[in-house]
Amino acid sequence: MSEHLVLSKTGSALTADEIAANFADLHAPLTAQLAGVQASRCLVCHDAPCVTACPTAIDIPKFIRQIATQNPSGAARTILSANIMGGTCARACPTEILCEQKCVLKVGEDEPVPIGALQRHAVDHLLQNKAAHPFVRQPDTGKKVAVLGAGPAGLACAHALAVQGHSVQIFEARSKPGGLNEYGLAAYKMVDDFAAREVAFILEIGGIAIRYEQRLSRDFVMADLREQYDAVFVGIGLEQSRRARIAGDQLNGVVGALGFIEQIRQADDLSKIDPGQQVVVIGGGNTAVDAAIQAKRLGARQVTLAYRRGPKQMGATLWEQDLAATNGINMVHWVAPQRFVGEGGVINVHFERMALQDGALSGTGEHFTLLADRVYLAIGQSLNENGLNGLEREAGKVWVDERGQTSLSGVFAGGDCVASGEDLTVQAVQDGKTAAAGIHCFLEGQDG
Repeated sequence: MSEHLVLSKTGSALTADEIAANFADLHAPLTAQLAGVQASRCLVCHDAPCVTACPTAIDIPKFIRQIATQNPSGAARTILSANIMGGTCARACPTEILCEQKCVLKVGEDEPVPIGALQRHAVDHLLQNKAAHPFVRQPDTGKKVAVLGAGPAGLACAHALAVQGHSVQIFEARSKPGGLNEYGLAAYKMVDDFAAREVAFILEIGGIAIRYEQRLSRDFVMADLREQYDAVFVGIGLEQSRRARIAGDQLNGVVGALGFIEQIRQADDLSKIDPGQQVVVIGGGNTAVDAAIQAKRLGARQVTLAYRRGPKQMGATLWEQDLAATNGINMVHWVAPQRFVGEGGVINVHFERMALQDGALSGTGEHFTLLADRVYLAIGQSLNENGLNGLEREAGKVWVDERGQTSLSGVFAGGDCVASGEDLTVQAVQDGKTAAAGIHCFLEGQDG
């Protein structure tokens, strides 16, 4: 956490300098010396459990050994060959419950090797030193692929296809690429425009073009893409934020947490953002925690995060929950909002206390009220199904087979819009890789 964190307790506004300090890099990068010391702790396990815990199967012992032997560029190539967005994943993915959780050093109750920090050290070294691009594009195959969405899944798929020599046209609904890496991650995790710099690096391979502000069903339809391109990849994510669907849901001041985070990420001057003074965040995932902490770091006097179940059921990791606590966030569990009542700029958030009865969540009949001037909803996102006619869905997401192909021949999908695992950048990248391999086989006539 930032060493000079300044929080507002009296309601007095934070200065621009104080806010800038609050949004400095959450983790200071490792120095070369410290990276070498930490890398030397790795036992270079055979059949390393940390590798199987990584959705993209990065050869972790290999890249750590490369760092230990003072070859960070080689380490970066090892990382990026498996995960082209290794830089973002090192910053934002929950390595503490993925690869680091499986580090064998933890068996002896020792601290695990800081795999995420070492991964960032290697990738940052490669990008900062502007070394030769680690990938070479194969000769043009003459095949064209349409990719919907310039988020982690779409970019990973596009890069893998471009390496094979296929031409890729990305259609992106927003004005910038990167998806949630650009718009939805806490600003203190992605400082110095890293998301944009990572995308620029990915595009250096060549053979990838992006058209912005292009939305499926509004600017083009699936049938035209299937006719004009040899294959299609759908990586549109879950772009519709869920509403609470209770009385007062449409009140001014009851807003989506992702919209708030996007406002922060795209702001030129953070001191001009008003997060509210008495803030209630509803939800239990990392988005809820990100919104709550950033509201506090912008100067909110009091921030309460309310979740309908207990801390063990929260989607936010224990590390994220601890970070919220150290940032002065008040956590209230086993409560569900019943209605919002607005009066004179004050929102009364009426809650009912919840409990498990016979394994089912139900209300206890006990109610209480929190006062707020801003409520942020972080209760999940859903699939925008416009233009997806013909694609089978399952549990509210696009169905795909083991190769990433949908129910339509030649149309593949991945990322948050499919049910492949946790909604994480690293999983989206793996989905993009899987689909790219499936598309390549399809284009080579090996479908099925």
